[in-house]
Amino acid sequence: MPRIRFVLFVLVCAAASVRAQVLTVPNANLPVEVLVQSPALTKTDMQAICLFRSDPANTLNGSLREIDEHLGGLLSKIRKSNLFTGTLGETLLIVPKTGTIPARRLLLIGLGDRESFSPDREQVIGFTFFEEAERLGISHPYFAPTVLDGGKAGLDTGEVAQQFLLGFLQAKATQDLLQHAGVSSGTNPQSLTFLAGGAHAQSSRDGLARAFTTGAQH
Repeated sequence: MPRIRFVLFVLVCAAASVRAQVLTVPNANLPVEVLVQSPALTKTDMQAICLFRSDPANTLNGSLREIDEHLGGLLSKIRKSNLFTGTLGETLLIVPKTGTIPARRLLLIGLGDRESFSPDREQVIGFTFFEEAERLGISHPYFAPTVLDGGKAGLDTGEVAQQFLLGFLQAKATQDLLQHAGVSSGTNPQSLTFLAGGAHAQSSRDGLARAFTTGAQH
């Protein structure tokens, strides 16, 4: 019996040790956090992921492959059939079946060509992500850039996060203006969770923090 209790204790400790790490972004004018977790595991009203332009050379890696497997190969099928081409800013909303991934909605956003990708393209992604969340009435959306899992290495993940949030904040400012003018009835996202791998969580947090500082200067 003591041995069984010890094994259970170890298992509980192991489970606690792999709990998702959360980093809060400082000096933000809306709550933003960095979550160290795979987008295949997030329990949220809307999880967004990004895909490069559909091409046989652009394979799904890491969390993208994990999501594809959980969805029974759905991502691969829609890319091969050109139902989703991955053009920059293209979106596709999926309502996952029960028992696949926890997110109630999965939003795909196109990143465009992989080889020519640069972090400033993320401003388009951030703007698009905000508008889709606003359109769907999602108050706390989750976003995973999935650029590295899409096969684009050697990027500054902090710069990717910064450019994404600059686009997000620009869209928010636009909607705020429309709401104050009484010409928009949408519900803006009230907070944001940005997903990152453990090795990139701190740089992503720093990049998001820089976006608030940079955005305030404009």
